[in-house]
Amino acid sequence: MQFDDDARLDTSEVKDVRGSRVPGGRATIGGGIAGLVALLLGLLFGVGPEQLGLTDGGDQPAASSSSAAEVNRSCRTGADANSREDCRTVAVANSLQDYWRAEYARRGGTYSPAATVLFAQRVNTACGTATSAVGPFYCPGDRQVYLDLGFFDELRTTFGSSGGPFAQAYVVAHEYGHHIQNLMGTLSRAQDGRTGAGSNAVRVELQADCYAGVWARHATSTPDESTGRPLITRLDDADIRDGLDAAAAVGDDRIQERFQGRVTPESWTHGSAAQRQQWFRTGYDTGDMARCNTFR
Repeated sequence: MQFDDDARLDTSEVKDVRGSRVPGGRATIGGGIAGLVALLLGLLFGVGPEQLGLTDGGDQPAASSSSAAEVNRSCRTGADANSREDCRTVAVANSLQDYWRAEYARRGGTYSPAATVLFAQRVNTACGTATSAVGPFYCPGDRQVYLDLGFFDELRTTFGSSGGPFAQAYVVAHEYGHHIQNLMGTLSRAQDGRTGAGSNAVRVELQADCYAGVWARHATSTPDESTGRPLITRLDDADIRDGLDAAAAVGDDRIQERFQGRVTPESWTHGSAAQRQQWFRTGYDTGDMARCNTFR
């Protein structure tokens, strides 16, 4: 995965609050055992904390990093995205919004952008207070994607993903898939409280995977507003394999087998490894969001 070295990154689309101190209060989920519970329930790659139904996790340590607003200082060009993880996240968010803006315009609509918020340990959102244990998520209340970059290491070390830049891009693209669902009015289907392989919760997650694949198909041909050239200049088969591997690594069956030693499809909320790969591949192969109807 390669970015245009000369492209100008739009850091206004990313809010860096990694050095901010978050006051104590209601936390959707804590670390340690609570974090493991989150893994067992398959809450990764989800939507806002208010949908998780968890209670107060107590006060958690506030972020102590001095990196607040680091992206504004350091993430200027595509060359920065090729060398820094946080800048790569900025570039991926820029590419995603370039694509969805153009796709909405092609369909006669107007795209409403979503910011990406980089945080450390804990963050306040319109959906409640969340800790890093929740994993990446989208909050429909404020239309923002929330991400602790430490999750990318966990994706590889804890969940067994091969990792790589595009595996990380897939994570971000999936969350923007939830934003598209929110704009289209389909995200709320996941809020009926049901779980299982055929539940709406699973169908919403698989559709977000499909939308991630659609973006990936067009990523190297979508012009960036700053240059008129694609921000992403190379996306090869190895990158797509990394994305598919990441999708499989966070399948409900893989997570349940790894952490509880058995697979219980009746409690699935995100879909199996095979399903997640299938729907990402559907989006990537067709490049057509209309083919992402997981509710049929």
